[in-house]
Amino acid sequence: MTDASMDTPRPRRAKTSLVSEDARTKKRNAAEKRFQAYGIAAIATGLFFLAVLAFSIVRSGLPAFTTTVVDVNFTLTQEQFDEAEGQLFKTKAYSGYFITALQQKLEAENVQVAFDEAAIERIMGKIGGTLREYYTANPDQLGQEVAFKLNAASRVDGYFKGRVQRETLQDSRFLTLADLDLVDALAEAGIVHSAFDWGFITGADSGVDNPGGAGIGASVVGSFFMMLVVLFLSLPIGVAASIYLEEFAPQNRWTDMIEVNISNLAAVPSIVFGILGLAVFIQFMHLPQSAPLVGGLVLTLMTLPTIIISTRASLKAVPPSIRDAALGVGASKMQSVFHHVLPLAMPGILTGTIIGLAQALGETAPLLLIGMVGFVARGYPDGFISGFTDPNSAMPAQIYTWAARADQAFYEKAWGGIIILLIFLLTMNIIAIILRRRFERRW
Repeated sequence: MTDASMDTPRPRRAKTSLVSEDARTKKRNAAEKRFQAYGIAAIATGLFFLAVLAFSIVRSGLPAFTTTVVDVNFTLTQEQFDEAEGQLFKTKAYSGYFITALQQKLEAENVQVAFDEAAIERIMGKIGGTLREYYTANPDQLGQEVAFKLNAASRVDGYFKGRVQRETLQDSRFLTLADLDLVDALAEAGIVHSAFDWGFITGADSGVDNPGGAGIGASVVGSFFMMLVVLFLSLPIGVAASIYLEEFAPQNRWTDMIEVNISNLAAVPSIVFGILGLAVFIQFMHLPQSAPLVGGLVLTLMTLPTIIISTRASLKAVPPSIRDAALGVGASKMQSVFHHVLPLAMPGILTGTIIGLAQALGETAPLLLIGMVGFVARGYPDGFISGFTDPNSAMPAQIYTWAARADQAFYEKAWGGIIILLIFLLTMNIIAIILRRRFERRW
C-alpha cells in the first residue's frame, strides 16, 4: 500500500510564461483597471458638481454688478431755486421742475407718454429730495446743465433683469403696468439703461427698503481689519506654541493633554467660539460690540488650532538629520531650531496660516453672535484706529443679512457678495501657493 501510494503520479502544473498573462494576472490587472476607472469617475463627478456650483454662483451673482440708471440732463435756474425754497413743500416743487424737463426731453425725442409725479417716484424714488440736496450742497451749479445719473427703483431694475414680468405684475403702490410703458419709452429714448454698479463694490448696506443702493464695500473694510487682528495675533502665538510643543516640550501627560485638546478645538463648531467671545470679550471685558477688534479676537481663537496643527506638521516634516547636523557643529538647541529647522518649515507654516485666515474670512456664526450683522455697516470708518473699534460688519455676515431679506433683489446681492468673497478666498490661496514656491528649499 505504501509503495503503491508513492508510485501515484502527481498532477503536473500548467506551464506558464513570463511573456504571456495567466488567468490570475489577467484578473488582477482587470481589478486594477476597474479601480482606476472608479477614481477617474469620482474625480469627474466632483469636477461636474464643482462646475455646476460655479455656474450657479456666476449666473445668479453677475446681475448684482449691474444696475438700471436714469440719465437726465437737468438745469435749475436761480429763480426756480429761490421759488422752491420759499414754498412749504420744497421737494414737491423740485419734482415738478424735473417732470417738466423730462417731458420736454421726451417731446424732443417724439415720444408720447403721459406720467405724473407719483409715477416718477415709483420709477426713480423721491427725486425731489435728491435734487434739493444736490443744489443745496452745490449752489454754483445753478443755471448750468447738470448730468444726473440716478438709480432706478428695485422693481424697475428687476424688470430690466427679468425678475419682474408684465404678465404677472399687479398694480400696486410700488409699480403699475402704466409705469412699465413709461420705462419702455424712456429706454427707447436712451434715458433708462443698464450700467456697471460701482456702488455695489464701494457702497454700504442701505436698509431693507432700498436694495438698489446696497453695497458690500464697508463690509469688505470690516473683514480687512478683522483679518489684520487675526494675522498679528494668531501667527506669532500659533508658531510659538507649535515650536515649543514640537521641539522643546517634554513628553509627559501634561503635554499629551494639551495636544489632545488642541486637536479637539480644531473640530469645535464655530458658533461655540462666538458664544465664548460674547461672554468674555463683550460681557466681561466690555469691549465695543460689533467691532472688528472683537470679531478678530474671536476668529483668532478659532484659527489658532488650525495654525498650530499645520505648523507642527511642517516642523515634523523637517528631517532629524538637519537638527543632528546643527547640534554636531556646536549649535545650541534654539539655534538649530531658529536657524535651520524653522526656515525649512516656513513654506508649510505660511500655507497653513493663509488657509486658516481664509477659513476665518468665511465664518458667519461667531460674527452674528457678537453683533456684526449687515445693517450696522452704514459707512466707512473715520480712521485707522476707528476701523478696529467702530461698529462694522463682515462680508459673510453681510451676505447672510441680504439672503435673509424678503426682497428678491437682496437675494441677488447676496449671490454677488458670494462672488466677491470667493475672489478674496481664491486670492489668498494663490498667495499661499506663491509663498510656498518662493520659500521652498530642498535638502
